[in-house]
Amino acid sequence: MNMEQGSLSINSENIFPIIKKWLYSDHDIFFRELISNGCDAITKLKKLELVGECTLPEDNEFKIQVYVNPEEKTLTFIDNGIGMTADEVKEYINQVAFSGATDFLNKYKDKANEDQIIGHFGLGFYSAFMVAHKVCIDTLSWQEGAKAVHWESDEGVDFMMGDSDWSERGTKITVYLNEDSYEFCNEYRAKEVIEKYCSFMPVPIYFKNENAVEEEAEEEESFDETEETSDSEVIDAEVSEDGTAKETEKKEEKKGSKPLNNTNPLWLKHPNDCTEEEYKEFFRTAFHDYKEPLFWIHLNMDYPFNLKGILYFPKINTEYDSIEGVIKLYSNQVFIADNIKEVIPEFLMLLKGVIDCPDLPLNVSRSALQNDGFVKKISDYITKKVADKLSGMCKVDRENYEKYWDDINPFVKFGCIKDEKFRDKIKDYIIFKNLDKKYITLKDYLESAKKPEEETVKEEQTVEETDTQEQEKKKTIIYYVTDEQQQSQYINMFKEEGIDAVILTHRIDQPFISQLERDNETVKFQRIDADLTESFKEDLSKEDSDALKQEAETLTNLFRKALNKEKLEVKVEKLKNDKISSIVTLSEESRRMQEMMQMYNMYGMDPSAFGNQETLILNANNTLVKYVFEHQEGEHTNLFCEQLYDLALLSNKPLSPEAMTKFIERSNEIMLLLAK
Repeated sequence: MNMEQGSLSINSENIFPIIKKWLYSDHDIFFRELISNGCDAITKLKKLELVGECTLPEDNEFKIQVYVNPEEKTLTFIDNGIGMTADEVKEYINQVAFSGATDFLNKYKDKANEDQIIGHFGLGFYSAFMVAHKVCIDTLSWQEGAKAVHWESDEGVDFMMGDSDWSERGTKITVYLNEDSYEFCNEYRAKEVIEKYCSFMPVPIYFKNENAVEEEAEEEESFDETEETSDSEVIDAEVSEDGTAKETEKKEEKKGSKPLNNTNPLWLKHPNDCTEEEYKEFFRTAFHDYKEPLFWIHLNMDYPFNLKGILYFPKINTEYDSIEGVIKLYSNQVFIADNIKEVIPEFLMLLKGVIDCPDLPLNVSRSALQNDGFVKKISDYITKKVADKLSGMCKVDRENYEKYWDDINPFVKFGCIKDEKFRDKIKDYIIFKNLDKKYITLKDYLESAKKPEEETVKEEQTVEETDTQEQEKKKTIIYYVTDEQQQSQYINMFKEEGIDAVILTHRIDQPFISQLERDNETVKFQRIDADLTESFKEDLSKEDSDALKQEAETLTNLFRKALNKEKLEVKVEKLKNDKISSIVTLSEESRRMQEMMQMYNMYGMDPSAFGNQETLILNANNTLVKYVFEHQEGEHTNLFCEQLYDLALLSNKPLSPEAMTKFIERSNEIMLLLAK
């Protein structure tokens, strides 16, 4: 055998160490590169047949075969595609980084559609040297009279090339794994990687463990014996949806005749041709998630770019920071990566889905995107389709939209915060659950509030306008609840006065309402325990007001002394509901600032520096408050003051462990007094 020897022609100095160590972040990606190169080779041959350049046998079946040999520590990849001549091997393999796909397209650009050509044959092939100490190629070109070629290289620097006894059209690549990479010749590890990268490649991929021949032969024989089954056994066999006995599928899989991949994934079908069960089954298969998705969006676009895919809205009724989605990005059914932020808007990464876009400008590793304005257009398109789906559902399928809202609202609100275009499209379709458990829009709330409250908020003018003057703007207050159980006393007060509020219990709600306030300067969100509206108070004459001021002064001093809180702010009001003894309010601004400080762990700072602290409001119409006022020097007055304060706090926030212990002890003491 005549063998040619030489050194590989490297286009850039020291490029191979870079390819080997840094070009691909994940070493298992060589599976994808070698298999997708095989897909490219088959695609090229299909193009040649299509344009009349070659004629294939009638029984031709395009396929890719992957063999593992744990004993020999080898992997073999075989395709029956276009193959290579000796000159092509020299050009495509010996000259690293020369793109065979580019050359092929230039040659057939007038006859072939380039949509299906993925490859950068050359660098992709050399990814094998990340895990191999030696790689061999045996290839036979499709061209009539071509001779098979053998090529091999140790460590990807020097090569040997000559004739081969390979007799089948296409290419066989044998990878001799290095000591650090023996894991990849393990049958289960190899299948795992193929599933990761190649589950939907357009050519069937067949897998075989070469060291399991005897075992498989025994299994085949046992299957042959089971073929002689009785009619009753056939009737009892499980039947799949298409009517085929599952036993047959199992047998085919055992014999290795069933491909590992699905060559026609659901996203390639037209949405009108897909059933609900097919969407759900694809969700289970692709994401190994057996909780049914809420609904989905089927993307199907041909112009101005080719993009197909399916986005699922999973059931995510959980805390915002624990939501994890995954969107798999493909190019011509070849897996590229998960959650590429340049293509997928950040807020959409809470979803699960697949997107296949052959037009994406990938770099040579197919693992990252070049900086291209075209990518932004794709991202904008996906955002628009999601917004259209949600707004359309709200308009024509409101019942289901409301049913899904508790699950999807964190995603929608996160999108509004992160993406201005999405916010503009969806803002009129954001709904809120009110105190009656009905879903309303912001507009509904503002229009239907029976007793809208207005707060005058002073906003400073800019320096350009004036340094000393202030202008006043009236804002409509939107009341909200963050904890229905904790704030139940306030909720009851609101219901009694016919004032509505919305339920905002999710962690995302605080930044979301801040965004709403920035977008709409006429509204202000205020938690229902932030202040007392005038609706809860009795109308007082001037004489009653003066008397109430004196009572407030007395009770303030009394409670400050009893509670040992010299700076405690106390207000005394005559509330319409005399059963309410005391409540605590904390201004919206102070509470938001405290939450922000906690978020950034600024515990060393004094919250009072950023606004008023909590205010204790005592109801002058309540019997207990009257008792305290009338028995200022009483034996148990301090005890009642402490109890009224803790009762007020309990309806506002949880007590600290120490405070709760004292509250329970004090409650027992008060009951003992009543028992005497």
